[in-house]
Amino acid sequence: MSAPLVLASAPLVLASESPRRLALLAQAGITPDAVLPAAIDESVLKGERPRIHALRLAVEKARRVESEWSGKPGFILAADTVVAVGRRILPKARDAAEVRACLKLLSGRRHQVITAVALIDPQGKLRTRIAMTRVSMLRLTEDEIGTYVESREGVGKAGGYAIQGRAEALVKEISGSYSNVVGLPLALTVALLKGAGHG
Repeated sequence: MSAPLVLASAPLVLASESPRRLALLAQAGITPDAVLPAAIDESVLKGERPRIHALRLAVEKARRVESEWSGKPGFILAADTVVAVGRRILPKARDAAEVRACLKLLSGRRHQVITAVALIDPQGKLRTRIAMTRVSMLRLTEDEIGTYVESREGVGKAGGYAIQGRAEALVKEISGSYSNVVGLPLALTVALLKGAGHG
């Protein structure tokens, strides 16, 4: 009967530098004991499908932080979010030009937001889950795209937009988890942590 208590007291390490994921966990009353970003190559492999790409990166992030974590054995939580149109993976927009290109592609279309969550428990067991949300964008005018690009909000975001900001006004419909589109499917993540013995 002592194992769950040991697990529950083990530290939680978030393998992400995303303030959005930290804020989402806080909404669920979860505060990581440490935040340790994982520096990995996030390039898409040739022929790699969106779900497989997201899952591979989430696991790589968790494994990298597991190898770098110097504290006592704990829970290592990592995630990777991908925006895809069919099999095409959109980039994390690096600049205004990429934000514009993403929005032009997404305008008037439905796309998928896929987040893979990877959790390594104190015993080293890996657990993974994948969430997928369908998002339909309004047909955007050049002015609407230009205004959003000028806001700079989409820079650094998968698919070139942040739904928790101005881009919510550009979205026609969402089917699935809203928090998944923000960057972490909250109900799924909480269930994964509880199932592994955390909290």
